[in-house]
Amino acid sequence: MRVLVTGGAGFIGSHLTDALVARGDEVAVVDDLSSGRPGRLPEPVPLHKLSVTEFDQLSPVVAEFGPELICHLAAQINVTVSVQRPAYDALANIVGTVNVLEAARAVGARVLYCSTGGALYGRDAPIPSLEDVLPLPESPNGVAKHSAEQYVSLYNRLHGTGHAILRLSNIYGPRQDPAGLAGVVTIFCAQLVAGQRPTVYGDGLQTRDYLYVGDAVAAFLAAADAARPGTWNVGTGVEVSVLDLAKVISHVAGLPLDPVFAPARPGELERGALACERALRDLGWAASTPLAAGVTAVYRWIEAGAPERAGW
Repeated sequence: MRVLVTGGAGFIGSHLTDALVARGDEVAVVDDLSSGRPGRLPEPVPLHKLSVTEFDQLSPVVAEFGPELICHLAAQINVTVSVQRPAYDALANIVGTVNVLEAARAVGARVLYCSTGGALYGRDAPIPSLEDVLPLPESPNGVAKHSAEQYVSLYNRLHGTGHAILRLSNIYGPRQDPAGLAGVVTIFCAQLVAGQRPTVYGDGLQTRDYLYVGDAVAAFLAAADAARPGTWNVGTGVEVSVLDLAKVISHVAGLPLDPVFAPARPGELERGALACERALRDLGWAASTPLAAGVTAVYRWIEAGAPERAGW
């Protein structure tokens, strides 16, 4: 089918683009290149450099390409940035999503929305968190993602569309920016390769659900093929503390990892993991990459110089 990927030159988006092309789909990419990189994309996928926040630019591109499916990954994903610049975060995540929904409605395309599980459920949610838990986000990023989800669901009710939502846990893998503000696996690996001491914010006991990018892409493909509305968690269901993650990275590298501790960052949760039984039931999807195997792939990618076209 014809698939448009917003944020397709980004970390997850470029891997998804590769997978769609590999299975024979006709793919085009929209990305403002604020963090995406053209070199990540396979030839000859067309790249339209524009922001989803600019409807007058987005709409004609969607109309001309005529996608059957839009995988909407373009977003502001950093919790700390959202605390510092909440209006910017809302523009990217709420207005951008509404623009995508409107452009999709004009051509009859289905939207597969990339949401977050990590920033959505809140501090009082049971662990692992089910999709039915009332979201009580602790950051502007979580609020914006929840608001965008509400628009996706509204369009299904109001316009009879079949849009779907994937709530991703903490995704890691090759092509994640080792110099970025998010992505502790990649950041720690890069710092260790460079002989630096990684920084742990808080006491290091905070937990996350780390999912390898190849597994996340498989969830997108499963949801695309299911062609039905729904909201699904996409994670492992396993809590891993930052300190335990550091031990895994140290073991993979064969080097000691002696972190520097810094104050906890505002807006970040103490615990997080996603219950994914619904994705298994509805989509036939489950995570399959062990943490040590995924970390090894990231570490080897960093050692190789972090090439943009690295595979899984």
